[in-house]
Amino acid sequence: MNKPDITTLDHIKIMVDSFYGKVRKDEILKDIFNAVIEERWPEHLEKMYRFWQTVLLDEHTYYGSPFTPHAHLPVDKAHFEQWIKLFLETVDENFAGEKAERAKWQGQRMAEMFNLKINYYRTSSVHPIL
Repeated sequence: MNKPDITTLDHIKIMVDSFYGKVRKDEILKDIFNAVIEERWPEHLEKMYRFWQTVLLDEHTYYGSPFTPHAHLPVDKAHFEQWIKLFLETVDENFAGEKAERAKWQGQRMAEMFNLKINYYRTSSVHPIL
C-alpha cells in the first residue's frame, strides 16, 4: 500500500496526533511534556497543527517563536534524540514523499538547534531574550 505525502491539514493532524500520542507514553519524554503542558494538550496540539501547516503547506497560520517555550525545559541531548526518533518513526509510518522528507529534515534541524541553544544558555552568562 502506498503512503500519502503530507499535503493537507488532515495529514498534518495525523502526524501531530500520532507523534504526541507516542510522546505522552514515552518513558523518557512523557513526564517533561505532561508537567509543562498539563491539561492544555488540545491547545498545544492546535498550535502544532498551525506550526506544521505553515512549515509544510505554506499556509501561514502559525505566528510566534518556536524556541521560546522550550528555553528553560529540563532537557538534554538524550531527550532530543528520543524526540527525533519518535518523530521520524511517526512520519515514516504514515507518509512518504517530498513533504514527508521535508518534515523529517525540519524536525531534525529543530531538535539539533533547540538542543544547542538550550545548552548555550545554560553554560553562558548571556540570557535569552524571551
